[in-house]
Amino acid sequence: MMLDWSTPYILNMEMAIRAMELLFALSAGIQTLEYLRMQPAMQKDGMWIWSIQRQDIPSPWMRQLLDTLFTPKLFSILLSARLLALISLVTHGSNLLSIGFLFASNIAILIRWRGAFNGGSDFMTLVVLTGLFMAQIVSYFSDPELGWRAGFWYITLQSISSYFLSGSVKLLRPEWRNGSAMTIFLNSAIHGPLSAGHWLRKPWLAALGAWAFILWECAAPLALLDARLALIFCKIAALFHFLVFWYFGLNRFFWAWLATFPAIVWCAGQI
Repeated sequence: MMLDWSTPYILNMEMAIRAMELLFALSAGIQTLEYLRMQPAMQKDGMWIWSIQRQDIPSPWMRQLLDTLFTPKLFSILLSARLLALISLVTHGSNLLSIGFLFASNIAILIRWRGAFNGGSDFMTLVVLTGLFMAQIVSYFSDPELGWRAGFWYITLQSISSYFLSGSVKLLRPEWRNGSAMTIFLNSAIHGPLSAGHWLRKPWLAALGAWAFILWECAAPLALLDARLALIFCKIAALFHFLVFWYFGLNRFFWAWLATFPAIVWCAGQI
């Protein structure tokens, strides 16, 4: 479909809400299924047993409460209930009860993993959930449109900031400025090491690729100037996250950030 460049808005609020609900449900659903599949490694002699992780909880009553919650049977029930809430999000949309449960269960899962299991994707999952929860709370006590505006802007600012900060950190690192970091990372990727004749082993090409990432990430705030710029930015970001998934196996990153794109495009349209 061709875009009408004279149209001020590419996504209306209803479309943006529905798109984000569906993308977030897919993202969180994949994570929940992975947790269910990993349960044998979280029991008995597994790698991630709670009897070791519980030692980080300083409060005795909190530790006792979490001991009960993280028993294999109850934790399985929690994850299954989470899947049902996500299915409800797909079929019926968001409401305060389902989003409140998803938010609370997500906090419990983060505690189970000492704050994060998959780093940035866990953070962005919490960001989207916080935005959804914020929208539901404000909608319940006040104006729904105001609630969704607050939620969208919270998600957008967090997502755009993540790109900008990532680019800024790369800019400060000499190994990124000279391109050597690109080769180092790809050598340790799923499909690594790079072949002897690979083009990224040429220093000037590796530096060119590194600078392309640096400039694109640092320019992320410019996407908010116009919805059409935001749409282009999100398409490039989707390709970037897909390549990260392809080369490093970080599938969660792809879906977690993708769930923020409707909010970014909508907020840019408001400006």
